[in-house]
Amino acid sequence: MIALTLAEIAAAMNGTLHLYPGHLVDPSAADALTSESVVNGAVHTDSREVSAGDIFVAKPGEETDGHLFAPAAVASGAAVIIVERVLDLPVAQVLVPDAVVALGDLATTVIARVRAAGRLKIIGITGSNGKTTTKNLLRAVLERVGPTVAARASFNNEVGAPLTMLEVTGDTQFLVAEMGASAEGEIRRLVRMARPDIGIVLKVGLAHAGGFGGIEATVRTKSEMVTDLGPDDIAILNRDDDRVAGMAAVTAARVVWFGESDGATVRASAVHGSRTGTSFTLHLPGGESRPVSFRVLGEHHVMNALAAAAAADALGVPIDDIVTALESVTVAERWRMEVMGGRDDITVINDAYNASPDSMTAALKTLAQIRKSDGRSIAVLGEMSELGELSGEEHDRIGLLAVRLNISQLIVVGRAARRMHISTINEGSWDGESAYVETAEEAFDLLRDTVKPGDTVLVKSSNSAGLRFLGDRLGKLYS
Repeated sequence: MIALTLAEIAAAMNGTLHLYPGHLVDPSAADALTSESVVNGAVHTDSREVSAGDIFVAKPGEETDGHLFAPAAVASGAAVIIVERVLDLPVAQVLVPDAVVALGDLATTVIARVRAAGRLKIIGITGSNGKTTTKNLLRAVLERVGPTVAARASFNNEVGAPLTMLEVTGDTQFLVAEMGASAEGEIRRLVRMARPDIGIVLKVGLAHAGGFGGIEATVRTKSEMVTDLGPDDIAILNRDDDRVAGMAAVTAARVVWFGESDGATVRASAVHGSRTGTSFTLHLPGGESRPVSFRVLGEHHVMNALAAAAAADALGVPIDDIVTALESVTVAERWRMEVMGGRDDITVINDAYNASPDSMTAALKTLAQIRKSDGRSIAVLGEMSELGELSGEEHDRIGLLAVRLNISQLIVVGRAARRMHISTINEGSWDGESAYVETAEEAFDLLRDTVKPGDTVLVKSSNSAGLRFLGDRLGKLYS
C-alpha cells in the first residue's frame, strides 16, 4: 500500500483514531504520532498473514469475529488495527462503525491518490464464469509491460476486491480487479471504488441466479460494470452472449466486441481442442492475426483469452507480446481444469472450485472431447450451488447431458446433487453407468477400485461441495 499517516488512514475510513487505548502515551507526543507516523504495510483481514508494519482489519464474520484475533495481529507487528470496538491493546486503533465499509473507503482513497499521478490503468472484470481465468491471463500479458497488481485466487467481493486495490503502489501501472457479486448494487460499489478505465463483461449465466432472484436480475447486476463508464473508457463485451451484447445500450463507453462470431472485433477462428489445450487464430482490430497454441484445457477458455487479448490490445500491447503471454499460461487457476495424475496414463482433471450449469456443461464437453480412444471418460460430479428454484431442473439437465455425451461412467456425490443420478436412470439408456454416493470418501473408495489405465477422470462441483480435495487425492494417487 502507499504510505499514509495514521491521521490520513482514519480520515479515509471516516473513523476515530485511538492511540494505544488503556496504555500510557505522552500527551506531548500524541500529535506527532497522529500526523507523522507513516504506515505503508499490507492490509489484511487474516491475522496469520500480518507482519511488522501491516494494517489488520478486525472484520466480524458469520462464524467468528476478527476482533478475537487482533492480539495475534498485534503480536505479529501490526502498526494499526481497524476495529468496530476499541480493544485493550498497545497499538493504534481506528474505530469505525463498519469494518468492511471502512476497508472500501480506504481503497477508494488509495486508488484516487495513485490515479492522480496519471500512471495507473485499471481493468475491471465481471461475469458469471471465467473471471479468475481472464484475470490470470491478463496479468500474464500486462506483467510483460509494467508493474501489475491482480487479485489473488478469487478476491472479488466487498472484502477481496478492496484488499487487491490496496496492493497498488506509486509504481503500479496496471490493476486487474475481479468484481463479483451476490446481490444487485455490489458491482456498482466496487466500480465506484476503482473507477476502471476498461470494464469487461464475460458472460451472463445461471451462476448465483438463486441469490440474485433470477436471470434478469443477474443481467442488471453484471451490467453495473459498464453503466458508470464514461465516453473515454472502454467496455469490452461478449458479442456471442445476447445478454452481454445488450449492455452496449446502457454504457457511454466505447464498445469493443470479443467472440467467435463475425461481429466481434477481437475474434478467434480455426478453434481446435485437444488433450494438450486449444489452438486457434487470434484476430485483432486493424487486421492483425496470429496462431495461438493455448495450453489451458477446454475450448471454453478461448473466450477468456479473447477478453484478455481485447483489453491488452486496448492498452497498446503488441499482438506478439499478447500471444507469447497467452501461450505461457498452462493452468487457468488452482482447481480450475487443473490436469493431474499421469501414472498408467490416467488423467485427473480437477475442476471443483466453482460450478454453474454453463461451466458444468463446458467441462463435460471437454471430457467427452479429450477422452482417449482406448480409455474411459469418468465424471465425478457434485452440487451446483446457489441456483435457487432452478436447482432441480438444472441438475436434471446435467445428468441427461452426461448420457447424451456418452460419458462412460458418472459418479454423483452428495444429496444436493442426487437428481443428476436420478435423471440418468430415468433416461433408460444406461445400465450401471451412473452411481450415487453420499460422501467424497465413498467416491474415493469407489474410484480407487474402478479406475483403469488410460481413463480420464473429471471432478467437478461447486466449492461448497468440497470435491476439490477429492480431486487432489485422486491426482496424488495416480501421480
